[in-house]
Amino acid sequence: MMTSHDATAGILQRPYLLATAGACALVFLAAFESMAVTTIMPLVSRDLDGAGLYALAFAGPLATGVIGMVAAGNWADRRGPAAPLYASVALFAAGLLIAGTAVSMPMLVAGRLVQGLGGGAMTVALYVVIARVYPARLHAQVFAAFSASWVIPSMIGPFAAGVVAELSSWHWVFLGVVGLVVPALAMILPAMRGVRSAPDARKTGAPDAGSRDADAREGGSPKVASGEAKPGRAVVPWAFGRMGWAALAALAVLGLNLSGQVPGVGWVIAAVALVTAMLAVRPLVPRGTLGARRGLPSVILMRGVASAAFFGTEVYVPYLLTERYSFAPAFAGLALTGSAIAWAAASAVQGRMGSRLGNALAVKIGSALVLGSVVIVLVTTVFSWSAAVAIAGWLFAGAGMGLMYPRLSVMTLALSKPEDQGFNSSAMSISDSLGGALSLAVTGLVFSALTTTEGSFAGVFVLTSAIAVVGLIIAPRVASRRPLGAERAGDAEAHSAAEADDVRA
Repeated sequence: MMTSHDATAGILQRPYLLATAGACALVFLAAFESMAVTTIMPLVSRDLDGAGLYALAFAGPLATGVIGMVAAGNWADRRGPAAPLYASVALFAAGLLIAGTAVSMPMLVAGRLVQGLGGGAMTVALYVVIARVYPARLHAQVFAAFSASWVIPSMIGPFAAGVVAELSSWHWVFLGVVGLVVPALAMILPAMRGVRSAPDARKTGAPDAGSRDADAREGGSPKVASGEAKPGRAVVPWAFGRMGWAALAALAVLGLNLSGQVPGVGWVIAAVALVTAMLAVRPLVPRGTLGARRGLPSVILMRGVASAAFFGTEVYVPYLLTERYSFAPAFAGLALTGSAIAWAAASAVQGRMGSRLGNALAVKIGSALVLGSVVIVLVTTVFSWSAAVAIAGWLFAGAGMGLMYPRLSVMTLALSKPEDQGFNSSAMSISDSLGGALSLAVTGLVFSALTTTEGSFAGVFVLTSAIAVVGLIIAPRVASRRPLGAERAGDAEAHSAAEADDVRA
């Protein structure tokens, strides 16, 4: 029973202090690893002679992360978040160990696949931990802390990884994180004691918010979601169907990446894999998403397209700076640091503006900034302009994402019925991950297919510019023709505080 002290305690006070520190530490480590790997991968690729698998090292973890998201959500809703959290952290650490000890590019990619599977599952498990451990009044504060845990690695991660790679070895960028994962998890353990899959709610047939959202996310029965489950019975079955579609989508992304290694019929395999990925993602997102239906479907699609344009370009920016301009890894990573700062600043600005900046307008401006930034990088590459132009131009991409991402999150919740919020939030994350994964897969094929270094980079940036143009076309469609009711508008207002500081959730 919650004491009066507990009822007024903040996330940095007992009994939540250790859980907050541990959860934020796990988010911090995952964020640091994401930013660090982008910086050192050109060096890793050169050291392991793995240019052909460069894109797969990024796309693979995003693809396997989708499987982890679906599986962990289903597992957590059935048995509580403890077991999936422990398993996901173990997978994440195992992936780091494999990648950190890799002596070949295929071995490193294998480690990244395991790491992505654990990382995707860990994100969902932590969200369920928040629902079960913290009272609703603290949820916004915890998510804001998660966002802050992304900001710091975005600022220091690229430069720090470059320094470690130069002074020691890129292996330690992976191995150094492993020793920090266990203490971070240990801090959460006391809060996990007694946490189950909301048995009291199930006895009464009225699942709590966390259980309901997790069920909706997993595509459970409408009777379960509405609280009509029979007492004493498990309310959520294993979602093998959704896990199967997620696995098929991930396999299609991997096949798309590897199709370039098959001479002669590689492009046929790539086309089949791309179509398969599109078919597999349909059951995982709201109806009409792939057709850019106005309103929520376009919001979900826009998240994936924005991710595809931004991350499909960003992973090649340090590569461009090291190969074409002979930048050291630490200084090549500064381009990512600047973009991350611009992302955080724009996110804060849109949060302060609130309703004075409409959600749809923020998405339009953001998509235009991303397009302009990718074009600047392309023009710099084609005309061999100074590297400073590309670095400065990439700041606008970060600013565009900082405007778009929080507002797309707010719109997803505001345009969702309460019983659909879990499923739609999951769909947004899946669209985000698969959008980036598919973009990286195709850009990898383009990069490998062209014969010159200059042509390879230019080809990649032409493709991501085209994706950004698609985003600019979709952006006006995120606004629903139907006016939001007072309740939905209130939901958006309530969630904006938590989402305004969203940096790379």
